[in-house]
Amino acid sequence: MERGLYIAASGMVAEQMRQDQIANDLANASTPGYKADRVTQRAFAELLLSNSKTGQAIGGLTSGVAADRMVTDLSPNPLRETGEPLDLAIGGEGWFGIQTAQGVRYTRNGQFSAAADGTLTDALGNRVLGRDGAPVRLTADGRVNARDVGVFAVTDAAKQGENLYTGTGTGQAAGVVRAGALEGSGVDPARTMVDMIASFRAFEAGQKVIQTIDDTLRRTATQVASPNGVG
Repeated sequence: MERGLYIAASGMVAEQMRQDQIANDLANASTPGYKADRVTQRAFAELLLSNSKTGQAIGGLTSGVAADRMVTDLSPNPLRETGEPLDLAIGGEGWFGIQTAQGVRYTRNGQFSAAADGTLTDALGNRVLGRDGAPVRLTADGRVNARDVGVFAVTDAAKQGENLYTGTGTGQAAGVVRAGALEGSGVDPARTMVDMIASFRAFEAGQKVIQTIDDTLRRTATQVASPNGVG
């Protein structure tokens, strides 16, 4: 089989995965505390070619590319004022601790609300943890004391979904909680759209390569099958 088909197809698969990641980033361009992703690509090992008669080295031939892994940019994003008393943001490093049914998870999305029992919860109804590891309780006037909210240092943070992260908590972080503010999304819409266009063009280039190879193989098969060598 023509090796060029595999090389072009592998590039198209890698770009398709990249497009899925970019589309997810664009969908979260306004999600507080969202962290943008990047798909890294790697080439398969090169094939070393040599003359089958003389053994003389000819050179290398690539065998395609693959999506290697997803990398998340965990850098803190700029904060914006909202004026909402239950909106919280972390200035600097650290994570909010969230008690879920699966255990403690972490987030930078501080768009919280009040539960009926007077505790602070996220959008899914999970309790927000304080510095002592207990759920944060609202004050008598329905506000939250930012100093009571835990800011946790986390290692090996990894996305789980719903803007929550798994990881290992290692105590309190140096970040400071600000009330009436939210951390912005880590997605730059303009740059992300440029990345999407570039990925689409790379995908289309792979399509054209496959079409060209397919047409060449078809013509070759037709000419070889013809008694006069002409299709």
